[in-house]
Amino acid sequence: MNNEYKSILVPVDGSKYSEAALNKAAEIAIRNEARLDVLNVINTTAFGFTYGVLSGDAITQMVDGQIDYLKALVKKVQDKTGIKNIHMHVRFGNPKNVICYDFTKDYHTDLIVMGATGKNATERLLVGSTASYVNSHAMCDVLIVRTNLKNQQISN
Repeated sequence: MNNEYKSILVPVDGSKYSEAALNKAAEIAIRNEARLDVLNVINTTAFGFTYGVLSGDAITQMVDGQIDYLKALVKKVQDKTGIKNIHMHVRFGNPKNVICYDFTKDYHTDLIVMGATGKNATERLLVGSTASYVNSHAMCDVLIVRTNLKNQQISN
């Protein structure tokens, strides 16, 4: 069977694993002539959002920081792979739900490529990893990347 993916999603959280997943997804996108969407989800179920601790200015700074991170990450991937059809997105919400349901529906995602683990070890211990949830609940194919980071890592 020959799978041809046309819309690939890579959720990133600043971890080395998510950046390695982006590198691998870029290669898949190039081979399939697919659209590559790089998504960062700002978790609104976190303490500061839930209890109104964060000010509007703090939220704006957080979004600006994520946009700067995504721009730098996308540029590194473009420079390394030559990919052109790459788009960045920032969304608010529960990362598990945004990745599995909201974003994939909006962009007709047919492949999600993500790192085996992310940055948030506490959440992973308390409620399970986002990768595990997405792998179990997504309505499209999911590729979990566990590659040797020395060969795949994008960051400096």
